[in-house]
Amino acid sequence: MSAARVVVVGDLMVDVVAAALEPVAHASDAAARVSWSGGGAGANVAAWLAAAGVPAALVARAGDDVMGRAAVAELRAAGVDTRVALDAARATGTCVVVVGPDGERTMLPDRGASRELVPEDLPPDLFVAGAHLHLSGYALLHPSCRPAGLAALERARAAGMTASVDPASAAPLAACPPAAFLEWVDGVELLVPNRTEATVLTAEDDPGRAALALARRARAAEVVVTLGAGGALWTDGERVVRELGAPVTPVDTTGAGDAFIAGWLGARRDGATPAEALRAACARGAEAVARSGARP
Repeated sequence: MSAARVVVVGDLMVDVVAAALEPVAHASDAAARVSWSGGGAGANVAAWLAAAGVPAALVARAGDDVMGRAAVAELRAAGVDTRVALDAARATGTCVVVVGPDGERTMLPDRGASRELVPEDLPPDLFVAGAHLHLSGYALLHPSCRPAGLAALERARAAGMTASVDPASAAPLAACPPAAFLEWVDGVELLVPNRTEATVLTAEDDPGRAALALARRARAAEVVVTLGAGGALWTDGERVVRELGAPVTPVDTTGAGDAFIAGWLGARRDGATPAEALRAACARGAEAVARSGARP
């Protein structure tokens, strides 16, 4: 990967995190600690990249409201080159994140303005030879923003950029349907699904077989499948490399996949081998899991 900047196209949102302090009681009360923080898969990846010293730009859409302007200012302060269109007609996307006592999270997103990203929001000066595009799959999973996601991939290819795609979320991916998604990302250099997403895309339960199938069906040069506490694996369609990852007591798994992706992209940008990049990415994911919120 080039030493030039990483251009992230995806969501910029605000997370409302409710960390349950006891088992959730359906239709009743359970004590929780509630906080607000920056969110959105694209914004999270960009923030983790910037924290690691990797030049990163974020292309997104937010509401022209208090939350949206504050979210943009936060990212700028963190060192992200923010190219965020402010939408006067729609609110900034918000995600309610319910974190169980075991650290696992359930998300209830209202993507708001993020869902209305359009091709005109893609700044031409970012799509240049040598840069890398990372596209959050959310930009492909809804019809209203799909043209922008497809345009980003087309412009990156035309400019001579490399590209990676995170399939984003298993439920909307299954509804997409998967065959269409694989057609949209055909020929991308890197796919980064989690285990469930890889299964949805291939109908393979074994992550190694799923990764190999993805490399073949999407003609991806590399596939990395994240396995949560089980680490991650990489394949180029022939070899498979696995990394178990370091044990960690989970506090909040929100954004762990985004941190992993940033760790992988940063390591590969610096010339790391697949095995080295997996270790670096797992370390970033573990760092995210051990803290509350989705950002560094």
